[in-house]
Amino acid sequence: MKLKTFRIGGVHPDENKLTAEVATQPAALPEVAVFPLSQHIGAPAKPVVGRGDKVKVGTLIAEAGGFVSAPIYSSVSGTVQKIDTVFDATGYRKPAIFIKTEGDDWEDTIDRSEKLEKVSDHQELTPEEIVNRIKVAGVTGMGGAGFPTFIKLCPPPGAKAECVIINAVECEPYITADYRLMLEHTDEILEGLRLLMKAAKVNRGYIGIEENKPKAIALFEEKTAQDETIEVVPLKTRYPQGGEKQLVDAVIRRQVPAPPAIPVNVGAIVQNVGTAFAVYQTVMKHKPLFERYTTVSGKQIAHPGNFLVRMGTPFAQLINACGGMPEGDNKVLAGGPMMGKAVNSLDVPVCKGTNAVTVLSGSDAVRKPAEPCIRCGKCVSVCPMGLEPYLLATKSALHLYDGLEEHGITSCISCGSCQFTCPAHRPILDNILLGKGVVMAQIKARAAKAKAAQQK
Repeated sequence: MKLKTFRIGGVHPDENKLTAEVATQPAALPEVAVFPLSQHIGAPAKPVVGRGDKVKVGTLIAEAGGFVSAPIYSSVSGTVQKIDTVFDATGYRKPAIFIKTEGDDWEDTIDRSEKLEKVSDHQELTPEEIVNRIKVAGVTGMGGAGFPTFIKLCPPPGAKAECVIINAVECEPYITADYRLMLEHTDEILEGLRLLMKAAKVNRGYIGIEENKPKAIALFEEKTAQDETIEVVPLKTRYPQGGEKQLVDAVIRRQVPAPPAIPVNVGAIVQNVGTAFAVYQTVMKHKPLFERYTTVSGKQIAHPGNFLVRMGTPFAQLINACGGMPEGDNKVLAGGPMMGKAVNSLDVPVCKGTNAVTVLSGSDAVRKPAEPCIRCGKCVSVCPMGLEPYLLATKSALHLYDGLEEHGITSCISCGSCQFTCPAHRPILDNILLGKGVVMAQIKARAAKAKAAQQK
């Protein structure tokens, strides 16, 4: 089997896929479900419920707050307690809706049967209808970024989609939620891909899966053997192959230019495997996005596992379901150890982009002291975007922001490969992100100024 991969940089951290063979189980319902209004890239959602309102599973509780936004639906039935703030995975307090759980009463419009609905049997579904259902249901990227899915299916002027690529890579250590989803809901994922292809008006689909998931590769190859429009692409195990630009390079051998270019500028629309499943449920089962597959893992966790989790469930409840917090030093991440964010409270709720809760213990939970840069150049050799991380980090740390844009800081995908490979344990990515934030603000200010000048 000839394996494909991206052409620039990359690392191979210890995989630690402790839960790969642990079947998914439903997580218990939370006593109080908490729904941050910012669960996606773009404008926060706007509440359409108030204190004392009764809701069911699948009831709309917040509408989209702009074009780049997504509505939010209740994952529980019960009573709205309040609209307050809660710490989310970013460490900031964000507005949120609190709902006290009372039973498990679903909206009647949701089809809860297990009957597989095939795209070929629903000729009435036009591309426009598929996109609209995805938009209304609040489906966003399930791989972590949280970009509203319907926008990806509506390319900007001058861009034309030629294919849909399903990101089934799951290259982050520890996380196996997508892998279990692939094994347990293969048919639904394939129908989700066909819906995405129809919505994007393309007749070519790819599923990129890394070689460390041979069962998933075999299963999808078997299921697509008679479908000439879909190709399963086995990939070399290499991080960060799940990055959009890296996946496009690996699968169709096209490299996406620097921002503001996006994959569709080279003909590809990339969607996470969890997103494909959510699209199937949304379009075929009229089920809004209110639950997701999530891995809870860590070397010292007694019973790590994979769970189907209702949005709004606190991290603490999931960790307790796995045997509780280990003794000693621990760091809890929303996501995996490479790109996940350390949370400052276990009250942080599961949101649309929460693919994992990872508990690092002991020495893994503590950073090693940073030492002087030894000019080894490893950060340059592993950067999948072809950047010079040491330069970007140093200039950012010294607040020398001039020139950072020209050196490509906006192309950084925050994968952490540079920091992972640094023998001096330098906080390379931390400093780059500081500089990138300043540069992005400068770019927005420049664009606003130019727009204002045009309007005069």
